[in-house]
Amino acid sequence: MKQFLALLSLLILTACSNNDNLNNCNYLLDLGVNASVNLNLPQYSQLQFTSNSVYIANQGNGGIIVTNVGSGLRAWDAADPNHTPSACSVMQIVGANAKCGCADANEYSLFTGGSLGVQLPCGLKEYRVTSTGSNTYSITN
Repeated sequence: MKQFLALLSLLILTACSNNDNLNNCNYLLDLGVNASVNLNLPQYSQLQFTSNSVYIANQGNGGIIVTNVGSGLRAWDAADPNHTPSACSVMQIVGANAKCGCADANEYSLFTGGSLGVQLPCGLKEYRVTSTGSNTYSITN
């Protein structure tokens, strides 16, 4: 019985964490996203080439950034996931990266969604991209 109690207390003690820092990746809302991209239209034609990106306003938290990653398209929320929503947290496309306008200038890869430079707790919020026909894609969550 003593061994059982000792094992039980050991399990309880090791199950508790002394790390009170919570990664808050809940800044972005889970808003409905439903956008259509036709690569034959002039505003999306640059997505036919690898590493090119396009910003689509009025979708998600801060718009959507769609990128051709070579093997297809990926879509990311344009709001910085490591900031509360504000005017500076909407990111701009800088080459193959996205950069927020806040003082810390967080930067993310549009190929992977991961942060560049400083390791940040949250990566970009990705949306589903589905081919719906010849050069036409649907972006949803």
